[in-house]
Amino acid sequence: MRVHDREPIGAALRRFKKLVERSGLKRELRAHEYYEKPCEARSRKEAKRRSAIKKAALGKPVKKERAY
Repeated sequence: MRVHDREPIGAALRRFKKLVERSGLKRELRAHEYYEKPCEARSRKEAKRRSAIKKAALGKPVKKERAY
């Protein structure tokens, strides 16, 4: 990211934060903050799937997982 001439630091920082948020880098860092065993990952995904099924049965919208 390039900072434009005469651009305030606050505006450049805000642009940088938006860029990082949109790229999914923050989410990726949080996911790799600590090691997750494969069995824990499977059980988390299974719980998420069950939750989505319950929500669908109640007629609530389900969030789609992004593939970054």
